[in-house]
Amino acid sequence: MLDKSYDPKKVEEKWYKIWEEKGYFEPTYDPEKPKFSIVIPPPNVTGVLHIGHALNNSIQDVLARYKRMDGYDVLWVPGTDHAGIATQNVVEREIAKEGLTRHDLGREKFLERVWKWKEQYGGRIIQQLKKLGASCSWKYERFTMDEGLSRAVREVFVRLWEEGLIYRGDYIINWCPRCQTALADLEVEFENVKGKLWYLKYPLEDGSGFIVVATTRPETMLGDTAVAVNPEDERYKNFIGKTLVLPLVGRKIPVIADPEVDPEFGTGAVKITPAHDFADFEIAKRHNLPFVKVIDEQGRMTEEAGSYAGLDRFEARKRVVEDLKAQGLLEKEEDYDLVLGHCYRCHTVIEPLISKQWFISMKPLAQPAIAAVKYGFIKFVPENWNNLYFDWMYNIRDWCISRQIWWGHRIPVWYCEECGEVIVSREDEVKECPKCGSSKLKPEEDVLDTWFSSALWPFSTMGWPEKTKTLETFYPTSVLVTSFDIIFFWVARMIMMGLHFMGQIPFRHVYIHALVRDEKGQKMSKSKGNVIDPLEMIEKYGTDALRFTLIALAAQGRDIKLAESRIEGFKHFINKIWNASRFVLMSLEGTELSGKFDVEKLPLFSKWILSELQKSIKKVRQKLDEFEFDQAAMEAYHFFWNKFCDWYIEVSKIYMKNPEFERDTKEVLLRVLKDSLKLLHPFVPFVTEEIWSKLPLKESEHIIVAPYPVVDTSLISERSEREVSLIQEVIVGIRSVKSDYNLTSKKELKVIFKAENQTSLELLEREKEVVKTLSRIEEFSCVLEHQRKKGEVSLVLSQGELFVDLTGLIDVKKEIERLTKEKGRVEKKLEQVSKKLSNRNFLERAPKEIIEKEKRIKAEMEEKLAKIERYLGELKNDDS
Repeated sequence: MLDKSYDPKKVEEKWYKIWEEKGYFEPTYDPEKPKFSIVIPPPNVTGVLHIGHALNNSIQDVLARYKRMDGYDVLWVPGTDHAGIATQNVVEREIAKEGLTRHDLGREKFLERVWKWKEQYGGRIIQQLKKLGASCSWKYERFTMDEGLSRAVREVFVRLWEEGLIYRGDYIINWCPRCQTALADLEVEFENVKGKLWYLKYPLEDGSGFIVVATTRPETMLGDTAVAVNPEDERYKNFIGKTLVLPLVGRKIPVIADPEVDPEFGTGAVKITPAHDFADFEIAKRHNLPFVKVIDEQGRMTEEAGSYAGLDRFEARKRVVEDLKAQGLLEKEEDYDLVLGHCYRCHTVIEPLISKQWFISMKPLAQPAIAAVKYGFIKFVPENWNNLYFDWMYNIRDWCISRQIWWGHRIPVWYCEECGEVIVSREDEVKECPKCGSSKLKPEEDVLDTWFSSALWPFSTMGWPEKTKTLETFYPTSVLVTSFDIIFFWVARMIMMGLHFMGQIPFRHVYIHALVRDEKGQKMSKSKGNVIDPLEMIEKYGTDALRFTLIALAAQGRDIKLAESRIEGFKHFINKIWNASRFVLMSLEGTELSGKFDVEKLPLFSKWILSELQKSIKKVRQKLDEFEFDQAAMEAYHFFWNKFCDWYIEVSKIYMKNPEFERDTKEVLLRVLKDSLKLLHPFVPFVTEEIWSKLPLKESEHIIVAPYPVVDTSLISERSEREVSLIQEVIVGIRSVKSDYNLTSKKELKVIFKAENQTSLELLEREKEVVKTLSRIEEFSCVLEHQRKKGEVSLVLSQGELFVDLTGLIDVKKEIERLTKEKGRVEKKLEQVSKKLSNRNFLERAPKEIIEKEKRIKAEMEEKLAKIERYLGELKNDDS
């Protein structure tokens, strides 16, 4: 028997351990089973479970458990990402406590410390995923720097090099002076900030005047090699080809014409600093301009900056502005809103720099990846994410894959110090130059971008480049579950690499889930103090309550507004599952059941609940297959709470008192409970497994491998649904009148139902006991003719009219007074909401959900007002 109340702490760890020990999470490679596979978006090895992880992995677990129960052979590949910059930063902070830097330790010793840290702390998030109930195939757990994945990384690099798609060159890149590494475009976070726009005078060499240029970064002027204007700009046509003298430096620079110059920015004349600006870099290449690097990798001014050498870039800015002002070359300065790039890891302002880096040519890889989505081989869910994907892919730039850090996959390249040969090898070590035979080889110092190894995740985790049974069986994967912010970082790159190296798409569907925000719709952040910690919520309310809340709120294309009160609310649902199951099990005690019943002989509500169950099974399956997880969860919720608990369990108490119906009612209770638990298991695995363990007549020892419910069309009964619908309408109508007149606790009511036809009358007569018991009234009769009598209030229903006799139960005068006040309150509320909904500004500016909420309130108030006016009319007539 179940305990009186559900305690998640008693069952969660117990059941997870049993599932793991029984091997339920691992694939079987059964050739008879259909296949379902999914790879986890590998969390950073530095990470701890946050609410986004909880949502992402709950969704994946729902899919894995659903498919496993539905007869699929399921592989869910877990693992972690080495997170190059983030992990290096963590360990550098650790050794800084000892007064050391990584350079003090040297590369080899530093990497030993990183591996040691990884072994000690890197598994935290895996344990936390287990606490969430994630049924990953843990025997397949991978790490982006394990031996197998490292081999895959080297193989991919070498092949791309051999195909001419990897190259090394001097290009402008994003540089983080704090992390001391290049960053890909996607690793730069842009923020709107308040800045200044300075207008600088550049004198003409012939002394005939000057050109004024506007800049937000005056310190970079020291590296200018031209001033550019738009060739169509009439203001500057006579200046094109002339020579300027660069202020503070004295270097002679030309005035050039280029169509990329925006005549609307500043004065229409722009300074060209090709070593420190992406647009200027491209202009300089077109015009064969020299490159002058005046800021170094530490963010300090170089020797090329003359007297400013050694200054921090922002200090140099102040000095340059002061000196220009002193020489009369600063025309003016003004406030200016600008977009500034920051390092995604440490938030330092990035510096565009000319640097020798490794790149991948992306356009040849992008074309097949565009086609895969365009022609529907890969489907984004919701579909609107296609546009974001295409926008980036059609405008893709080459990917800078080298990073100037120590933690990561070292680029498999050696340089011969004798003949200059560049050696790219699949081997861990190269001993001699294949060209000249020299042993004087210098290994490449840079490592690969973290996302390089992540891009290979769907196939490298399955054993590629070997032709493994896992690859043959489970690739391509079925679906990828991720968030929109890594469509470029990860999703697009996996599609490109999968197509290029496997000749197949890496997954068939990409489900993009919502962002979890706070209850006001604001992004969660520690600084705002609005973060909801999933581990705290699990401790407080249990895993199932947290999981169900996240899934139930995860509507496609809409961010989740999460408050702790929502989790607490769904904890009540978990308790409801427990209490209802406890009632059923107590009801079954002492009865030998067979698991069979004759449908034709079942009473009405038993036929109805079995029919409703089939409809819910069909809808839950459909919504899971369509990735509408919120609707699947809420369908299961409403069936269990609103239909099974609120109606059938209450009716079953009546049926079980009747010897004719008792046994079959218990059979139906068990059948519905079992299918309900199986229906709910993917969403709330722990409570369902605990209850399942106490059930008789189980199809399997554990619910995790029980067959997922399938629709039994023989149990669908439209007639029973129609008939029960009328009975429910009558019961709800009686309850409504009792509530409206504050008579909820009163049983001594006489109710008459005037039926429209003989069929309805006979139905209500047959189910009279159900109506009386669930309405909590003493007398209920059905007639075909009835005129309202004094003291009765009426309620029109779809197939008749209810008459409730209130004689002696209410003080008519006081009731008229109370309803009149209530009418005034409702009219005022209706006036307010109507005014709001007729306000054009409100309709144009308010969020859609707020407008819909106001419309619902208006409809409710109109319905309530009509009912009050009808009751008042009847009471006043009786009082007159």
